[in-house]
Amino acid sequence: MRGERVHPSETPVPVLEFCRFQYALGCPGQPGSGVLSLPRFLVFLRYQWYYEYPLLTYLEYPMLIAQDLILLLCVFHFNGNVYRALPYIALFVSSWFILTLQKWVIDLAMNLCTFISAASKFAQLQCLWKTRDSGAVSALTWSLASYTCATRIVTTLMTTSDLTILIRFVVMLALNIWVTATVLRYRKAIFKAE
Repeated sequence: MRGERVHPSETPVPVLEFCRFQYALGCPGQPGSGVLSLPRFLVFLRYQWYYEYPLLTYLEYPMLIAQDLILLLCVFHFNGNVYRALPYIALFVSSWFILTLQKWVIDLAMNLCTFISAASKFAQLQCLWKTRDSGAVSALTWSLASYTCATRIVTTLMTTSDLTILIRFVVMLALNIWVTATVLRYRKAIFKAE
């Protein structure tokens, strides 16, 4: 991948997590990658735990959370101030308990995560439309995100049939495909110009 920067995706795939880790290390002043995805993973894990869904439907989320915590600590360590990570960690630990105080809180948090994820994909699309350049965005990463969402739809239908989760993955699948198509469209335009 010719040193491209990969846009972080919230899709739980180890390959995408590795790409996000490389992305964050390439921008040591920007701890936002781990900080923004960690709450989504935490909400999703807590949601599935709260509703007592089968362990295999959310088994990777504890590992993804651990990866993001390590990423966050590494970014702060390489910036020279690990202690700045403590408020983030305290916030995430306290939110684990706050999310399930009332049923509506966890449901609202899950829906807000879907909205925020969709907004981030629209921002990526808007950036692509404005620049008409997909050189810094990996079509492979977005294709993997699309594939993951499609498989998540199937597994959700087979295990829990939770409407909130299904809506989330259908929306994410549509947007991931849209971003992938946009990346490929502008990539071909660049090749034709050369």
